[in-house]
Order: sequence, then C-alpha cells, then structure tokens
Amino acid sequence: MPGDIFDELQWRGLVHQVTDDALADKLSGERFTVYHGIDVTADSLHVGSLVGVLVLRRFQSHGHRPVVLLGAGTTRIGDPSGKRAERPLLSPEQIAGNTAGIRAQLERLLDFTPGPAGAVLVDNTDWLAPLPLLDFLRDVGKHFTVNAMLAKESVKARFAEAGVGISFTEFSYMLLQAYDYLHLFDTEGCRFQIGGSDQWGNITAGIDLIRRVRGTEAYGLTWPLVTKADGTKFGKSEAGNIWLDEARTSPYEFFQFWLNADDRDVDRYLRMFTFLDQVAIENASGGDAAGRTAQRTLAYQVTALIHGEPAAVAAAQAAAALFGGGLRDLDEGALAQVFADAPSSRLGAERLAAGVPLVDLLAETGLVASKSAARQAITQGGVSVNGERATDLDRRLGPDDVLAGGFLVLKRGKRSYHVLHVG
Repeated sequence: MPGDIFDELQWRGLVHQVTDDALADKLSGERFTVYHGIDVTADSLHVGSLVGVLVLRRFQSHGHRPVVLLGAGTTRIGDPSGKRAERPLLSPEQIAGNTAGIRAQLERLLDFTPGPAGAVLVDNTDWLAPLPLLDFLRDVGKHFTVNAMLAKESVKARFAEAGVGISFTEFSYMLLQAYDYLHLFDTEGCRFQIGGSDQWGNITAGIDLIRRVRGTEAYGLTWPLVTKADGTKFGKSEAGNIWLDEARTSPYEFFQFWLNADDRDVDRYLRMFTFLDQVAIENASGGDAAGRTAQRTLAYQVTALIHGEPAAVAAAQAAAALFGGGLRDLDEGALAQVFADAPSSRLGAERLAAGVPLVDLLAETGLVASKSAARQAITQGGVSVNGERATDLDRRLGPDDVLAGGFLVLKRGKRSYHVLHVG
C-alpha cells in the first residue's frame, strides 16, 4: 500500500484546506489518481507554479498516479483566481507554443513511464473545444446557481475592486474547470484534485458537479500560496519572473534567487521545494548562518532538480568565485551567466595592450565620479579587478588581466560591477 503522503505534506507545510476530514486515512489506505491543472499562459513554468508539480511528484513517490492537465482550452478563457483584472487573451498559436514548452519541462520532473503510478499528461482542449454550447449549458450549467458562483472568493474579490468587475467569459471559468474534473473522473478514474489555495472555489465546484451528476464522492486539497517574509512577491527578482526555462532565467540566476532567500523563509522553502528528508533539512537549517548553509543547500538542490547536477555545480562554483575572488577559475560560459545583467562596455584590445590606468577605467565606466574618487576608493580598499582587491594607485591594466572570453571585471564596494569586453 502507498506510504503516508498526508503526514509528509503536512510536515512540509503543503496542506491548507481539505474537503474531507478523513482524507489522511483515505490516502494512507488507497491509491488515488490525482490531478493538477496548469493553464499555459507562458511557454515556461516559473518557480511559483513549481509547487504543484512537486506535490504531484510527491504523490507519485507514494504510489499514487498523477495526471497533469495542461489547460490550453481554459487558457482561452482566463482564470480570474488571484487576478485583479482580466488576463489578455492569447492566440491559438501562442497557446500551442506555450503548451509545447511546458510539456517538455514536465517530462523532466515526473515519471511518465506506463504503469500503475505512471504520470499522464492531458490537454483540456481535446474535450472542451468540441463541446456543444447548448449541451454544456443544459448538462453542466444547470447544476450551478449564480448565487453560489458569486459567493466564490475569486469572483467576490473582483467585485470588490472598484470599476473592475468580471466578464461573462471569466465568470464561466469555474464551470469549465468543474467539467474538467468530471471528464477526468469519467476517463481516468480521477477522484482527487490539488491546487493552490486560490483554486479552492474551482476545486469544490468540480467536486459538487461529480456528486450531483455521478452520485459519488471526490476530494480536494490545497496548499498555501507561497509568500516572502519581507512582503515582496515570491518568484520574482529585480529582473522579473524566475522561470524554469534556462533561456529565460539562466541556471546561475536561478541559483542566485534561492541563495538570496531570507533567513525567515529558507527552512520553509527547503521543505516545499526539495526532496531532502527531515534530518537533512534540520541539519541545513541549523548550519552556519553566516555562511548561509541553508541557502546554499536550497539553491543547490532546486537548481539540480530543474537544470541537472552539472548546472548546479557550475552555478555554485560561479557564486563562490564571485564572492571569493576566484573569477580566473571560471570559463567563458560561466562568466557570461554571472555578469549577464551587469553594466558593461567595450575596451579596445590595442588600447589595453599599451596599458590603461585603473584610475582612468574606474572613472570612465562610471563606477566612481572622478579620478580623485577612484584614488580614494582604491586607498580605502573598495576596488577589485577580476575579484582581487586592487591596492596600487598607479596600477595599469593590460592583456594579462583579461579573463576567459575577453572579460575584464571591475568592482567598487560590495555590489557595483562593470564588465569590460575586450576586443
């Protein structure tokens, strides 16, 4: 029989609401087909949507069968849950491209090998697109009262926004998702849906529909929406969303996002986003706070999960080199990732061959306001070249200072970088 998935989810902080108080006993004594829906609003998942996929993976590791529903059909409508305004509608071509991108990521995170617990991937366009409107309104719509739909949090929140409201298109989303659950009940034997707490109304609507139409019980579970202790939005950095696609967010940027986790958040993130056991997480959380042991463990584990062990190792080495002065140990690709978002400019190879005063470059790149300010910064120990502190006021930079790929990295203070591309 499957192991105790409910206890694990509770320990990891992944249980917010359940539709049945006896759900823990049911999960420990029975194998379920469990589904989670993902609307394809972009061509990649981001770290916020990673929670649901990892919860499915945890169910699968306990012997349950996961179904991932890619909502290409419902993406045409738009889910109002958690949104203060209506989403822009995507073209069929955009939706098709997004579906292909997400499908490839899911195949790296779940086991789709055929078998009792083999994951299944479905697209609700297959049954929603050919669905006749009159049949849908007669067979599904009659089971929902407008009063009950208006009482759902996702709808109430939109009415609370002055001048916003909700279109009939988005108002119908709840019915379509409920029908998804009924369809998966009929075709896949699915009796369990999971989602974030903002999906509670949609999940319970599907459970009500199955009970009314098929006369049997189905179940649901939500996890709390992931937040940051400092009040900023989880899953975003200064550059924007943190994506699973390395073309959108490089493995190094991805690693840095987790490495920069607030001390108040890191233990919770270790539980939610890694597969480390309780002892390993307690050891990491109780490690060297100054050395950010917990954050380094978190960053390595999640990066390895998404991008593979080699990428995690490379990102960890790059992070260590950046703050430890070992930039000469990095190859061109690693340097390009580390300094992708740093201010940069070009420096002619001929000029460098003749030797360029460091003081001049500091002023020219804008790291300091003037040459006198450059001399003061060097005297105070606040300047480094390629990660190594510069102390000589008369230092001239030359070809020997160029790193792999033609990089020359100047730094002032703790965070102000400028990258010179030599050539």
